[in-house]
Amino acid sequence: QVQLVESGGGLVQAGGSLRLSCAASGRTFSNYAAGWFRQAPGKEREFVAGISRNGGTTLYADSVKGRFTISRDNAKNTVSLQMNSLKPEDTAIYYCAANVGVVVTSRYAYNYWGQGTQVTVSS
Repeated sequence: QVQLVESGGGLVQAGGSLRLSCAASGRTFSNYAAGWFRQAPGKEREFVAGISRNGGTTLYADSVKGRFTISRDNAKNTVSLQMNSLKPEDTAIYYCAANVGVVVTSRYAYNYWGQGTQVTVSS
């Protein structure tokens, strides 16, 4: 079992930045690929970014490429999402997830989820 706890959400103006963090506990975090997903009201949960177990591979949704950066620190059991140039359409609950396999974009491959953190971008 891996427990995930997100932090760092909040309210920011368009064009601003936020950094989300996800703290993992339980099993050895370096054995898991990690991802960030988001869900806006009335919409399905969608992939935002993912990172492989050793951090060597990263994936991004087209909508966030060039604006968001995912990173991880296995020594500290954390994964982070730096979000720059935020837009109102980035408003959603952001979830951290862990996958015992390789990094992928499908939410169905992720076994463990955090409780989510709200990000609101005002125009």
